[in-house]
Amino acid sequence: MPVLPGNPPVEVHLRRSARARRFSLRVSRLDGKVTLTLPQRAREREALGFLMAQEDWLRTTLAGMPEAAGARVALGTTLPVEGVPLCLEPGPGRSVRVDGGRLLVPGDPAVAAVRVAAWLKTLARDRLATASTRYAGLVGRGYLQLTLRDTRSRWGSCSPDGRLMYSWRLILAPPSVLDYVAAHEVAHLVEMNHSPAYWQVVSDICPDWRRERAWLRAHGEDLHRLRFGD
Repeated sequence: MPVLPGNPPVEVHLRRSARARRFSLRVSRLDGKVTLTLPQRAREREALGFLMAQEDWLRTTLAGMPEAAGARVALGTTLPVEGVPLCLEPGPGRSVRVDGGRLLVPGDPAVAAVRVAAWLKTLARDRLATASTRYAGLVGRGYLQLTLRDTRSRWGSCSPDGRLMYSWRLILAPPSVLDYVAAHEVAHLVEMNHSPAYWQVVSDICPDWRRERAWLRAHGEDLHRLRFGD
């Protein structure tokens, strides 16, 4: 991984792309990750020259990034669950549960965030498995496996052998947004690319995908800022 020297030094991730026709530099709004994309056959030395030429822009952009500390989740926090704001409050019993506009969390308040995260992951797996199976049926394909991660660079992925991966934080978004991401990844079971044919598959099974993608672009960063542990 190349490093742009200076104060501070900046790590830069190189990504070769068969679709790229020129060099491009991107700074993630989620975590400040810097990615330099270059055409498949481009020389790395030329890419680094492009990086040096863009140093002023890059440092100005990084300096304007919001703090990555995020909002720590605890009792009293209002948290979106399937798009509905719920206030975390202490509750009886042994299980986290929804009660009107409250999310009741039993046990030690010091580990409330950890318990809520575990509950959210279980709910996310259920919702994503249901959506993925439904869309897989619509396209006439099956998937091999479904896993959850806390990814910051993407909301989901589909491997060539049919393994689906999703960010569990999708459970914080409205159900239609979670459904769109499931449709987006399942469509790759038919077309492992982003060609017009691929987007036609997405449109066939999720006609309102543009609206849901716009929601993620507008609000996805807020979901990533929520911190459930140290």
